[in-house]
Amino acid sequence: MITKGDDYPLHQTAEPIAYSGTDRNFYDRYFFNGYSNTGDVFFALGFGIYPHLNIKDSSFCVVLDGVQHNLRASTVLDMERLDLNVGPISIDVVKPLEVLDISVNDEKSGIKAQIRFLKRCPVVKEPRFTHRVGPRTQFDYTRMTQNGSYEGFIEINGKRIDLKYSESCGTRDRSWGVRMIGERDQQPTIPEPDLQLFWLWSPVNFDGFSTLYGTSADKEGLAWHDNMVIIPQDESKDIERLVSPTIKLYNYKPGTRHLENTQLEARDNKGELITLTMTPRYNFYMSGLGYFHPEWGHGLHKGRDACTYDSITLSDADPLDPNHRHIQAFVDVVFNRSGQSFNGVGVLEQLIIGPHLPSGLGKDPVLV
Repeated sequence: MITKGDDYPLHQTAEPIAYSGTDRNFYDRYFFNGYSNTGDVFFALGFGIYPHLNIKDSSFCVVLDGVQHNLRASTVLDMERLDLNVGPISIDVVKPLEVLDISVNDEKSGIKAQIRFLKRCPVVKEPRFTHRVGPRTQFDYTRMTQNGSYEGFIEINGKRIDLKYSESCGTRDRSWGVRMIGERDQQPTIPEPDLQLFWLWSPVNFDGFSTLYGTSADKEGLAWHDNMVIIPQDESKDIERLVSPTIKLYNYKPGTRHLENTQLEARDNKGELITLTMTPRYNFYMSGLGYFHPEWGHGLHKGRDACTYDSITLSDADPLDPNHRHIQAFVDVVFNRSGQSFNGVGVLEQLIIGPHLPSGLGKDPVLV
């Protein structure tokens, strides 16, 4: 099928743009998060396209006054990869790799937004994520990540929050490839493996530079994906890829798999030690964006132009609830290098399922 995308020089195979290889789990996704420098306001947006399911979905969430508001929408893709709108949510790529616009207008939930992402730092291509469980490919995708600032406004039930470039920051990413989407496979891997995942991802904004850390590890702590970089805001300077990033402190909140604080260490190419000490202030729950949500998970068929809203009171959220396992904690961060310290803010995304022996986690009392 020929679609709008075929009029652009984007082809990677001999097929039309509508076809992305043969794996039904192929996806193409936008993600944004943003926050005021004080942390009083936090928002996030996800937008997924699933070409072989012929579905696209999106979600927009805002944390304000201790409540997380979650707006989700889903529709039929109609094989048009370049229509970046789902119900009340849309994205416009104004200037690739520099400027993107977000628009939200949902009268029923009272959520409106007009937000512009403006780059602070250049894009970073993270190492390719490839992971198999037995013979089956679980992940095989690429992600690019970019820290920026925001301008515009968010409105929740008539309460307007203005976003200014000098008073806000955040991160966006684009990922594409293969990971589990839509309905679960009815035929499990043989023999069926124990469910296990240790995943941390942390982009942080400082004055004049940013950092990005990500790791995925098995139950023994062996990382199958590991990456840490320092990204100068001045593009005449090189991105620093750090060596041997290590989690030096695992301090979980009692009875949870959410970190109360943590410390990362790495070395630059001269062997100089760099540390990041992170202290979470509150949690943003990724189920608001559809991650592991039992009814509004990514790629599920909800019909044409489906939309829903719910909210989470942060102080009431049960950390043992499977819907609350996957989080992005808003964190205060101290960066130390050569006796100099810098304060910043960012997120520490956490999804820890099953055992992880280095941090003292054994059998999981609640499996997602």
